[in-house]
Amino acid sequence: MSGARLKRRLRQAIKRTGNAVIGALAVSLIKVIRLIPIDPMANFGGWALRTIGPKLRENEIARRQLIAAFPEKSAAEIDTILTGVWDNLGRVGAEFAQLDRIWDYDTAQPNKPSRVEFRPLDTERFDRLAADGKPALIFAAHLANWELPAICAATHGLDSAVLYRRPNIAAIDRWVRKTRTASMGSLIATGLNAPMQIADALKRGLHVGMLVDQYFVRGVEVTFFGQRTMANPLLARLAQHFDCPIHGVRIVRLPKNRFRVELTDEIAPVRDAEGKIDIAGTTQVITTVIEGWIREYPEQWLWLHRRWRPEDHK
Repeated sequence: MSGARLKRRLRQAIKRTGNAVIGALAVSLIKVIRLIPIDPMANFGGWALRTIGPKLRENEIARRQLIAAFPEKSAAEIDTILTGVWDNLGRVGAEFAQLDRIWDYDTAQPNKPSRVEFRPLDTERFDRLAADGKPALIFAAHLANWELPAICAATHGLDSAVLYRRPNIAAIDRWVRKTRTASMGSLIATGLNAPMQIADALKRGLHVGMLVDQYFVRGVEVTFFGQRTMANPLLARLAQHFDCPIHGVRIVRLPKNRFRVELTDEIAPVRDAEGKIDIAGTTQVITTVIEGWIREYPEQWLWLHRRWRPEDHK
């Protein structure tokens, strides 16, 4: 065996061992967090990232994007939003281990006190979606706690499948799949096989949910907060192929570690002269809905990822 090949195998072995150790520690930490009541844990997470976040490089990425999106806001207003962004992210991290406990809404007793609330209109929409016997595409964004929509779908009786990004650490991925499948329906990991698995889920009449608000290199061009960027066209392509309904769902974070779930009515896709769904136009419609959500609660969106790239403006 050559020296270069030996070094490569050694690095791979070290990486596997390191990931295994990190995974074991992470899962142990999650188990410890589950011993702590939700409210103090979420409050601590919010405080921790409000303190640490502004010192990180991502804070400046978020600041630049906020200034670009809201040129009319003052520096003080931008700082206030940034503080909220870090607070929300810290709470999301703390809530990760306790999603099954956070979701205490009982569809059989909607007036029972709960951390989660629904407007009557949204309850009616979920009920219609569950009863119509059709597959559907549901989009969401990185707002408030973006894992809750999947739990919501399952608890409202929607046969569902959720597209998710597989954690890099295998032990964490196993924990996610083991603990989430019961409360979130089927989980489909992003990757080369994901479109085929999603298509199969739609053929079986499932409701497929996915996050669609991040930059996508091989996407279609859309306008977002008045600037060009690239968005993932997968949902629009699936809608074109299966001609199934499109809905959007968002979570709004409320005071005292509570949440409100909102579901849009069916969103009409853009169609060409022949009545076929237009991919770029429909992706723009979805992006515009998400922009409206973010404008209402900018501090609850994940501004830390670069949504605009210099190459989009060439």
